[in-house]
Amino acid sequence: MDASAFSAQDHAAMRLAIEASRAALAAGDNPFGATLASAEGAVLFTARNNQNTTRDCTGHAEMVLVREASAALGPDVLRGATVFASGEPCAMCAGAMFWAGIARVVYAASQDDIAQALGGPQLATPCAQLLAQARPPVVVEHGLLREEAAAALRGA
Repeated sequence: MDASAFSAQDHAAMRLAIEASRAALAAGDNPFGATLASAEGAVLFTARNNQNTTRDCTGHAEMVLVREASAALGPDVLRGATVFASGEPCAMCAGAMFWAGIARVVYAASQDDIAQALGGPQLATPCAQLLAQARPPVVVEHGLLREEAAAALRGA
């Protein structure tokens, strides 16, 4: 998508997700972060990947965000909200966001960016393709601050 299609609030929320990805890397985890924003654009919560530090293979940033935001703020806050993810969500995370009632997902770095930076195993079903099947629908947008997020993946 064209960067001009995103609001200043979108940019700010994604920058928080990218900052969280850098914090995850600094802590010894995979470099991914996610931010939850209300339907009105207010930032509600930010989380980072914690797979290595918690020894939990499901500790992807979006999963941590759904769990922790629901516990801290209540599950209703997730319904209709937006998740800003520093990297394209995998199928597990896309499913968790759908079941939580997230209405919009915006990601920065693509699966290709992630593969180039990190290698390793991939569950390569595109997030937009998976969530296109969702009822109710989930809007998926991508490319917001992609280069910043890709640099964070590379540790730059």
